[in-house]
Amino acid sequence: MGKGDQTTGRGKLNRGSFGNTRKRKKKTKYEHKKAAAKK
Repeated sequence: MGKGDQTTGRGKLNRGSFGNTRKRKKKTKYEHKKAAAKK
């Protein structure tokens, strides 16, 4: 099981594909900004 094996995480990383062993990171829709401090 090396870089050529599609079922392992290393094989998926080598091909640049995603699946159960290599999940995609979820993108956040909105970036939360902290409220400005009141004086």
